[in-house]
Parts: sequence; C-alpha cells; structure tokens
Amino acid sequence: MKTAIITLSPMGLMIAERLADHLPDSRVYRHITLARNDDDSTFERIKDISAKLFPKVKNLLYVMPTGVAVRAIAPLVRHKLNDPAVVLVDVGGRWAVSLLSGHEGGANDLANEVANILDAESIVSTTTEAARSLIVGVGCRKGVAVEDVVAAIEEGLALIDTDVEDLRLIASVDVKKDESGLIEAAKSLGRPLRFISSDAVRNSALNFSESPAARKRVNLPAVAEPAALLAGRRTKLLLPKTVINGVTVAVAKENFLS
Repeated sequence: MKTAIITLSPMGLMIAERLADHLPDSRVYRHITLARNDDDSTFERIKDISAKLFPKVKNLLYVMPTGVAVRAIAPLVRHKLNDPAVVLVDVGGRWAVSLLSGHEGGANDLANEVANILDAESIVSTTTEAARSLIVGVGCRKGVAVEDVVAAIEEGLALIDTDVEDLRLIASVDVKKDESGLIEAAKSLGRPLRFISSDAVRNSALNFSESPAARKRVNLPAVAEPAALLAGRRTKLLLPKTVINGVTVAVAKENFLS
C-alpha cells in the first residue's frame, strides 16, 4: 500500500473514498463508528492508527481537522528524508494542505494531485516553491506534443523577460485533465499542473478576453487567461493570451502581501 487515507466522519469518508478511487494503491481507514460489515480497516484512536501506518506507507492523507492530524503525527516525526508525505484535507473538500515532507517526501505534489481530484486548492508553504509568483495558463488542441507546450511556456515567459525559474505552476481547465502532452510538459519543467473547473471559469467575474476557439472546442469563454488568473491569489495578468505554434499561453502574477 502506497497511500493510507484516514478519516473520522461521514463527510470525511465520502471524500476519502473519492480519493481512493483515483489514487493507485491506496486504502481508506475509518473510525470504528463508521464500520461496515466485514470491515478490517477501522480504528478507535487516531494516534494508534497513525503510529501503525507512519513507518509503513509513502503517503498519509488525513481527511479531518488539522489539529487532530498534527497531534497524531507529532510524536512520530523524525526526519524529512525518512518521514512519509503527509497531506491534510478539510472535510468540506476545499483545501489540500502539504503538512509534512513537502519537497523531499512528495507532499507538495500529492497536495496538488488531491486538489485536482477534488477541485480544491492546494496549500504549499515550502519557501522555494511558494516564493515563485508566476502562473502560466495553457490552452491546447487535443493530442498536442509535449515539446510544443514546453516551447510555448518558455517563449511566453521570455516575452515578459523572465523564465521557468520564476514559474510556480502551470494551469489549464479540467477538460484537459487527460491531455498527455500537457501533463508531460509540466513534468519536464518540474512544475505542478493545476486544473481549474469549467464551472469556475464560466462563473468567474474576472476580466479576461473571450476566445471563439475555446467556445467552439470546449464550450468555455476562454482557457489560458482564466486558468492563469484563477489558479492563484491576488493575480494580475502580465501576458494576455498569446498563441505560440498552436499553443495558447497567458501569464499571471500573484501579488504577495507586504
């Protein structure tokens, strides 16, 4: 088993089971009050099940209040190179928080993966990643080549006199979740890929340029600009939608509090 998903409540159980359907080699552990017939994945004390699983799995995913999870793992934490990745999801399915072993253990990547499954927001506080402020929104045709996406992102960043070093994440819309060229481009560039829900784009009050092509192909007013703007906080568009070798990119900047 790669990922253990632990929850305490009926609401949490619904989210946990949804995550288990999408995360390979995962298993849900539920509180004894949520037990079913012939169920051997129950526990009575969160501290006990955490102590049992902590040294055995690569990922621990808690669907519960943050304080409960923190108290459960506190006595178990040893070293960032050995501890499992720990991600916390609230029972409303709104946030996926990288809690422990973010960079080395993969919790940052797991938080992003969970956020994409739930249409939630990933919370990553690792300084080297959170300090980056640029988001590239990408719109692309079906079957796009990874090389074309990478080149378009790099050229788009160059147009505003920056590069991948300042890039925090790549964003697109949920209808592109299975686009291999886009997925592989994000891996090649070493940046997270976030998918914004189509409903969020349709219902957004943000100011972005509409795209007849996006309306025709995916029934959305636009892709690149709203994806870039909606994927971050306090965003401002630096590069409007720009088509580069058939790939549309837009660049937004997150503004940090000062």
